[in-house]
Amino acid sequence: MKVSVVLPAKNEAGGLPRTLGGLKSLMPDAEVIVVDDGSSDETPKIAEANGARVIRSPYSMGNGAAIKRGARVASGDVIVFMDADGQHDAACIPHLLQKLEEGYDMVVGARDWDGQAGVSRGLANTFYNWLATRMTGFAVKDLTSGFRAVRADKFREFLHLLPNGFSYPTTSTMAFFRSAYPVAYVPIPVAKRIGRSHIRPLRDGVRFLLIIFKIATLYSPLKLFAPAAVTFFLIGLGYYGWTFVTQGRFTNMSVLLFSASVIIFLIGLVSEQITALTYRREP
Repeated sequence: MKVSVVLPAKNEAGGLPRTLGGLKSLMPDAEVIVVDDGSSDETPKIAEANGARVIRSPYSMGNGAAIKRGARVASGDVIVFMDADGQHDAACIPHLLQKLEEGYDMVVGARDWDGQAGVSRGLANTFYNWLATRMTGFAVKDLTSGFRAVRADKFREFLHLLPNGFSYPTTSTMAFFRSAYPVAYVPIPVAKRIGRSHIRPLRDGVRFLLIIFKIATLYSPLKLFAPAAVTFFLIGLGYYGWTFVTQGRFTNMSVLLFSASVIIFLIGLVSEQITALTYRREP
């Protein structure tokens, strides 16, 4: 089983030597690919000096775009994705691969609370995990972890779904669950990153908020739209009951609420069919 390790990197000259050094000593036979996402520092030179294959972008396209570019050129049967900033320990890779050999198609390195980048990020990730668990019916222990091992052929099926930004872990995980590809989690330690984080709380906070809706729409849109439709229907029914008792009539607002519930349900139904077509495999 040939292994390719893909590291998206943007201005990671500080943490890259430690990451590549660990890979070289622990996995000398692995193909190491560093996807330089338009770095302005010595990231590509350091990667080449440490024997990694460098895929360069003329400008920054995003973390997800780097993942997609690396996955396309990787020659291994298994692809390991990890951060280049020194947070992930290469010594954990054998544990991921061992779990993969048990019959799983994706194995994710799950962080504990100490591995979260701050209280706000930890709370947000806890909520994402809870929501994904409710949606899928499986225990999702770390929805947003970027340290994972996947079977290359399975992962490439979903490249067209992956965003160019930071939510590729969420998208790929939900896509695997939706397609009935087994997913497992292995506890991993996470070190403090070297260098500055590229996540901006204000800008990316909105993007992470959209992850909540992406979780639902990627897995089963009707699970999002149906409760909303029921909510509008119950509000309309309650409002009609109140106006009938107090005014003895059926108001336009009740009509609007009932109509909204029907429209939302139908949108969810159509979205469910579109989602099913999205995940259909061509013979």
